[in-house]
Amino acid sequence: MSRIREVANAGMGRDDILAFWFGESDQPTPEFIRQAAADDLLAGRTFYTHNLGRADVRASLSRYLSDLHGASIAENRLAITSAGVSALMLAAQLVVSPGDRVVVGGPIWPNVPEIPKILSGQVEVMPLEPAQGRWRMDLDRLLDALTPDTKALIFNSPNNPTGWMLPAEDRAAVLERCRKLGIWLICDDVYERLAFDAPTAPSFLPLVTPEDRVIGTNSFSKAWRMTGWRLGWMVVPPAMMDGLGVLIEYNTSCAPDFVQSGAKAALDHGEPVVTALKAELTAARDQVLGVLRTLPGVEAPSPDGGLYAFFRVEGCTDSVALCKALIAEAGLGLAPGSAFGPEGEGWLRWCFAARPEKNAAGLERLAGYLKAR
Repeated sequence: MSRIREVANAGMGRDDILAFWFGESDQPTPEFIRQAAADDLLAGRTFYTHNLGRADVRASLSRYLSDLHGASIAENRLAITSAGVSALMLAAQLVVSPGDRVVVGGPIWPNVPEIPKILSGQVEVMPLEPAQGRWRMDLDRLLDALTPDTKALIFNSPNNPTGWMLPAEDRAAVLERCRKLGIWLICDDVYERLAFDAPTAPSFLPLVTPEDRVIGTNSFSKAWRMTGWRLGWMVVPPAMMDGLGVLIEYNTSCAPDFVQSGAKAALDHGEPVVTALKAELTAARDQVLGVLRTLPGVEAPSPDGGLYAFFRVEGCTDSVALCKALIAEAGLGLAPGSAFGPEGEGWLRWCFAARPEKNAAGLERLAGYLKAR
């Protein structure tokens, strides 16, 4: 069971809870995206679509990705999926067999390591570690972990929950190691547009050829405030597209037609939305981290991107218990670090994609709780 859900369930139904436990903005999807979907819903676009997504949506996605990464990403490498997490499951179904060894970086959103386990894969976590106020991954240690018996490496960058981002200069070494050993590289790029100091996070897509064993997964959820729409995409080698279409048929058949209309509007006209959201998140990061670092016994490394502050409170050894105490005694809802693997125990995740006044009120409640302990 998801420990985020376990904690959230403890506070559901209480109107006095300030909740920061889920990874989504507290603002709705922009109106022009909602209107595009609503218009096509009312026009009767309620029938099955192509397994791989509508041709016009894939064309818009091809233009968007090619412009973003400065490299041609053709439509014959793209598929629209029913949610980003579905894209991750499909990627794993494409390449992971029972007993296969899969390496992931952690702490990590629990769906990432659990998906290979559902397919009876064996997961090994490479730890992210705080150092000098930021998160880092030891590149040499990672490369050593990529052994000939490794089937896949799953990268989430920027990372949920830490906000760590793979340095651009490390991409070539990771890609070369995967090429040399025939390891599949699955990139969970859902937060790539939410890098704080760049238009996008460093991506493997500009470095790969269509024949490389690289699968990109992504979602409309975060950058365009579309979490409830459940729509994502994949970038795969062209040779895998027929097999991917079969897998989509047996998973979800296709993404809803009118939902894809909203996605096309986001791709074609949504760049101002992304720009505005990044500015909001940068201000929210500074607000939340600035206060957290003034609280006694709190360590709060800086995230490079994403929606989250991942921090720990001195003496915390049971993050679920602490989160439940914060609900009961302070009316504050956070995600426990142990939800992101044993590497996250003792830490808490705060989704700061909220209005400044809500973040401020939550920080005041946390400060009051810690002072009274």
